[in-house]
Amino acid sequence: MSSREVVVLSVGGVRFVTRASTLQQFPESRLARMVNDDDREFKLVNGEFFVDRDGALFSYILDFLRTLQVSLPADFSDYQRLQREAEFYGLYPLADLLSQEHLLKPRLEILEVRSSLQEMQAFFRIFGSCSATIEALAEQITVFTGQQTGQGWNSPFPSQKALVPLPLERPSHHDMVFLCGTEYSAGDQFMARYVSIKPDNRKLINGTNVLGLLLDSLLKDGFRLISTRTVASEEKVECYTFERMKRAAGLAIMVNQTPGSTGVTQARRSQVQKGK
Repeated sequence: MSSREVVVLSVGGVRFVTRASTLQQFPESRLARMVNDDDREFKLVNGEFFVDRDGALFSYILDFLRTLQVSLPADFSDYQRLQREAEFYGLYPLADLLSQEHLLKPRLEILEVRSSLQEMQAFFRIFGSCSATIEALAEQITVFTGQQTGQGWNSPFPSQKALVPLPLERPSHHDMVFLCGTEYSAGDQFMARYVSIKPDNRKLINGTNVLGLLLDSLLKDGFRLISTRTVASEEKVECYTFERMKRAAGLAIMVNQTPGSTGVTQARRSQVQKGK
């Protein structure tokens, strides 16, 4: 790689090394003009461009130029300062995204699990403030049904007959309902429902075991248990409330060269889903 392809910047005393093409992502920006020696405010000292700006914030500027995405830590709060830095460098598409602070901030997500453990059956209802999380859980949880002969719900052995996947009940985009256990059918026949929660491959029929695996899965997924309470004592309905900080969707700039644009870069905004 030739020396012309590598650019060294000293921003507020913090040294950065990158490609010239990275700084030229937006040809009309001051950084692109700096590389082309068209901006005299950026002084070349001992082979390094000296920039009298905030070095810590420039790391986010450079990350944006490398990825064309706004990716900020969950505890980031200097949106206005970073927006001013983007405006200084002439990166107006980035400044525009940063002005929409509400789209970039992480949001508190609440999830509630209600369970009723009966003698032979268990009932579960999961409600979440984020429909995407409920959709993801619905893909993890599978209920299998099949007939058994003379077996109760505490039997550790699944039915030898083929088990059939049963769709989860979805009263709305924000909740789901499912059952496990056995119920009397006819003669000595019982209808059994098993629950499987990925990545665990077991098919569980006991409600206590299903509840334990479900709560453990939520804790591993970043949720924090904040309260437990009894909703209906007669029906033995227990409620477990969880919360977590959900990362916002990352915002990306798509850079396109259009015919007849004489090399002027155009930008459009799109959302890129990050994480759960």
